[in-house]
Amino acid sequence: MQKPLRQAKSIDNVFNSAYWHLGQKDFLIAEIRSKLERKTENNEWIEKVLAHLIEHQYLKSDFEFCKRYCESAFHNEMGKIAITKKLKQRGVSTSDIDRAIEEIVEQQAIDFDDMAAARLQSRYITFEGIDKEKVYSQMMTQGFSREQIDQALLAHPEQESLRSKMVIKADKADLSAEIMKLYRKGKGQSFILNDLKQRLIDVSEFEQTIYELERAEDIDFYQSCLDQFAKKSFDLSSYKDKSKAYAYLSRKGFNSDQIKEALSVDNN
Repeated sequence: MQKPLRQAKSIDNVFNSAYWHLGQKDFLIAEIRSKLERKTENNEWIEKVLAHLIEHQYLKSDFEFCKRYCESAFHNEMGKIAITKKLKQRGVSTSDIDRAIEEIVEQQAIDFDDMAAARLQSRYITFEGIDKEKVYSQMMTQGFSREQIDQALLAHPEQESLRSKMVIKADKADLSAEIMKLYRKGKGQSFILNDLKQRLIDVSEFEQTIYELERAEDIDFYQSCLDQFAKKSFDLSSYKDKSKAYAYLSRKGFNSDQIKEALSVDNN
């Protein structure tokens, strides 16, 4: 809740309030009106002050305000999407925003692909310590489209070093530890391999790592398959249930030998 202001005792107080606000930054007419309405309930004073400010060009029309805002924003390498969003939030009509952007873009021959590339290269000399998703998020916050960011990345000299969160995480992953995590969740070898591939983890040593874990008796897929089967209540005398049991264990990544052994055990 806004703190009540000391009310104006004269029209001069209203003028002083308006000049003070305009000294801080540019405002729309509606925004200044709202601020003056907090200063006084005297509408005659407010209208006189606004008329004076407009006449002497302290206040611009919404369209002229948009043009000045666009000039400043483009100079600071802000994209069209962010400009539109910010002006809409301040109550400017879409037509005034679109007209202003179009006029300034034409006057200044603005190329948004070039602007995005300049913004990206000034913000990120290298991509050390940041992931691809973060770069896209920050650039989109500045008002650039995904297509413009794509083009900006193609022009960046360090673009090949930019990696996604998944790739960064995959590079840090310990293959043995990742296998054990999934094994403890009751997953079979083929499921584990596919999961690691989907997460872009290097599986070039997968078979060797599995062999070493089995030799150390840290994993036993035959026993794991049996344990997973025991959690369910399948009637193996029923062909339909037996097929369901096979499909269930297969989805978990166990091979045919492991499944056949599990199904051959009398669990009842």
